[in-house]
Amino acid sequence: MCLACVTGSALAGPADTLASAPFAIVAPFPPGGPVDTLARMLSTGLSTRYRQAAVVDNRAGANGNIGIDYVKRAAPDGHTLLVVPAGNLTINPSLMPRLGYDVARDFDPVSTLAQAPNVLAVNPAVPAQNVAELVALSKAHPGTMSYASPGVGSGLHLAGELFRRQSGADLLHIAYKGSGPGLNDVLGGTVPVIMGNLPTLLPYIQAGRLRALALTDPERSPLLPQVPTLAEAGVHGIAVTSWYGVLVPHGTPESLRTQLAQDIAQILALPANKALLERQGLTVWLHAGDAFSQIIRQESATWLPVIRSQHIVAE
Repeated sequence: MCLACVTGSALAGPADTLASAPFAIVAPFPPGGPVDTLARMLSTGLSTRYRQAAVVDNRAGANGNIGIDYVKRAAPDGHTLLVVPAGNLTINPSLMPRLGYDVARDFDPVSTLAQAPNVLAVNPAVPAQNVAELVALSKAHPGTMSYASPGVGSGLHLAGELFRRQSGADLLHIAYKGSGPGLNDVLGGTVPVIMGNLPTLLPYIQAGRLRALALTDPERSPLLPQVPTLAEAGVHGIAVTSWYGVLVPHGTPESLRTQLAQDIAQILALPANKALLERQGLTVWLHAGDAFSQIIRQESATWLPVIRSQHIVAE
């Protein structure tokens, strides 16, 4: 055996290891939207840093499960990364007993990436200028008003159910297969209300095609400074944000995960990237390693009783 080769391998640091092969950045949803935006940002940044190809792989289907399963089975060498929204980590495991993956068993956390508030919005034809008027309108017409979400058990569905419970609004839930179809029905006036994330709804709010009534975030957004939070609107106990993170297959060495987390922080800190995210309603939000694991555990514990109390069952 070549002693020099063995010595060189032993001395190779995590950056040298990451520079040894191309990257696959798996986004388990179709192109477009925050997951895809973040995946492409990381792809460009990692390719520049390591002078290796870094390809975004949009493995969509089964509510993200196809792409997630692919990463679960990948080699734990730091070259296959999963960019995923919170719901796949903190909601689906409680919602789907036969999910096919266990977050703690099958993946190692690298870092959160960004977060965005969710928005309660209505079609402009709805005669409600604020949350109180929407609640009163729904009670005046029981069983007739509905809200759209991207699917049963999605974070936006649960945010909508929390709003119904905390406000007393009489709203029926209509689940769609993704954000696009539900948004189209709200824009067309078929469904009056939507709970959506800010990056998705912002262009339509700015164009006057939707009226934003409140944010689920604890603070107002600088992109919509005139829109109050739900707490300011008198509905308390709801502080729900949409967030996104990066994981790798379980067994990936800690040194590689630490290096990737550092790389991610530097990529997202680039002024052009930070500005692009902010224009889309996203805020850089970084928690690496064990801190990321703790967020997953805490949010999972928060959503489980909501799922059970509202008798939410996956389709």
